[in-house]
Amino acid sequence: MMKVSLNACLVALGLLSSSAAQSPHTTVQPIELTEAHWTGGFWKNRVDNCHNAMIPSMWEIMKGTHHKPFLKHFRIAAGLAEGRHRGAKWNDGDFYKWMEGVCAMLAVKPDPVWEQRLDEIIELIGKAQREDGYLHTPVLIGARNGDPNAKPFSDRFAFEMYNMGHLITAACVHHEVTGKDNFLTIAKRTAEFFHDTFHNPSGDEARQSICPSHYMGLIDLYRLTKDKRHLNLAKTLIGMRDIVAESGEGGDDNQDRLPFKKQTEVMGHAVRANYLYAGIADLYAETGDPALKTTLETLWQNLVEKKMYITGGCGALYDGASPDTSKDQTSMTRIHQAYGRNYQLPNTTAHNETCANIGNVLWSWRMFLLTGEARFIDVLELALYNSVLSGVSLEGSDYFYTNPLRVTNPLPVALRWSRKRVPFVTSYCCPPNVVRTVAATNRYAYTTSRDAIWVNLYGSSTANANGFRLRQETAYPWEGKITLTIESAPDKPTAIMLRIPGWASSAEVHANGKELPVTSSPGAYHELKRYWKAGDTIELDLAMPPILMESHPLVEETRNHVAIKRGPIVYCLESTDLPGNVNLTDVTILKDLKLTPRYDSQFLQGVTVLEGNVHTQQSKDWKGKLYRPLGEEEEPKSIQARFIPYYAWANRGESEMTVWLPLTGQ
Repeated sequence: MMKVSLNACLVALGLLSSSAAQSPHTTVQPIELTEAHWTGGFWKNRVDNCHNAMIPSMWEIMKGTHHKPFLKHFRIAAGLAEGRHRGAKWNDGDFYKWMEGVCAMLAVKPDPVWEQRLDEIIELIGKAQREDGYLHTPVLIGARNGDPNAKPFSDRFAFEMYNMGHLITAACVHHEVTGKDNFLTIAKRTAEFFHDTFHNPSGDEARQSICPSHYMGLIDLYRLTKDKRHLNLAKTLIGMRDIVAESGEGGDDNQDRLPFKKQTEVMGHAVRANYLYAGIADLYAETGDPALKTTLETLWQNLVEKKMYITGGCGALYDGASPDTSKDQTSMTRIHQAYGRNYQLPNTTAHNETCANIGNVLWSWRMFLLTGEARFIDVLELALYNSVLSGVSLEGSDYFYTNPLRVTNPLPVALRWSRKRVPFVTSYCCPPNVVRTVAATNRYAYTTSRDAIWVNLYGSSTANANGFRLRQETAYPWEGKITLTIESAPDKPTAIMLRIPGWASSAEVHANGKELPVTSSPGAYHELKRYWKAGDTIELDLAMPPILMESHPLVEETRNHVAIKRGPIVYCLESTDLPGNVNLTDVTILKDLKLTPRYDSQFLQGVTVLEGNVHTQQSKDWKGKLYRPLGEEEEPKSIQARFIPYYAWANRGESEMTVWLPLTGQ
């Protein structure tokens, strides 16, 4: 019989492993994934889509060779087929992430066919692994084909640690879900290779830290096995980054220009950065080093106050240089797919790689586990609903690599990545990352602490943890009314902690029909502590009016522009919803714009749209002009517009889109 455990899925997302609840320096603990289930509405629809469409369609790509030979690479590396390595050096890690997604699915939807398929894949992976535990198909295939340069760690940008880190995490998940040791044995051998290679790291070995999923993986393995060597190795691997910084050979692109504890700004490649910060948060959860937590808090604040998009997106630049304004030009290094300078948040050229946005979720989740503070769940929720879900089509078969906030036709410059979703991109890291994230979203819904259950995310669901059995019913995120019914509770005073989102302008709470004072401000948890009994009800009503949002004045590109939010959802205007003679660039918004929410179950798989009148002012031809005198436009006209959730754009054919629109009539 298949053993099902939440932590498998927690690990599946690179979140935490089975013993996360026992991490000594956390405030709240995740519950078993089987103890929280989406029962209807928004997130159940997306999880069902992941099960029915995303995972199977991705398997069709990965088992074949039409695009790149993901599965076949392991056959070639094992000597069971002939061929060369074709594809990105990180494709092994992408395959492991897909496997994690399957495990996350199995944890809540047991399926013997998928379980057997995983066993067959694991057997093949084991045959490809070297006796010393090394497993990286580009090198293994090159060596098998006689390439004398195919050696481990000969190229720091070969993503060996990234691939093997995801292997370890996926194996921990598989063990937690199924109770089997076949994949875990492979992971342990990989960890032994790490131990042998990095027990006394040299300067060159210290540079092997690109896209560090292996920090999370090793701590996952430590939590599962209780073998403290894995924790100590993770501590060594994180600490050896400082060797690079102190040598003067590091750079901001890989977050090793400065020793970690001296860093004050999120820098460089956004995926690498967010994975690093998530891994260090895991390390703090086990060691309690206060300097780590202080640095993490400083960096997280820099992200949300100066470098994060309104959608929760991360990594504004495709290419840049850092430190941007350094007087010492010799210290500047190229940064790629990266955080830019403070307040540098362009719209059309925004990179916002889906993996970086998922990294924001992973990092913010861990910060919440450490602190129990609602602000971290606010950011996690923002990214999940907006910049993560935008990465996959509603049908579940096409994906974005980047997530811009504005798209025009033509674009002002040629851009590296498509502005439309496609089934496959050469850098295939994001699609399986979305799969593993969506498959286990219920892991975020509830947590526990001593004599309390915490309600973090709202959505129709059930929870069975810490002596409670709860049922939640709501149409969230389209409505702000949530009803909790207690089906059983501990026989002692216990607390139910309700998150009052930071976006909520007001909140009302009723228990068994009686209104209670809400003593917590938005962006905090409201505690309800008493003897609870079966049949008790709690009603939380969050005000959810459409809100016009403005940016900090130093975000130059959105100065005197507004965006629209309602609850956790960011909205956009798509050219599909404008009359044929109206250009997106000619639309402006009045400060007193009145928007009417309307739920349409037949539109974009069921969304609440916002409808209201905007102004359009058709300008004259700009051809051949960069500047011209003000006033060469027609008189403004009022037209009705329909705004849709940002995550749902580009699902109706090619279109233009914008999140930010200029404000007029002030």
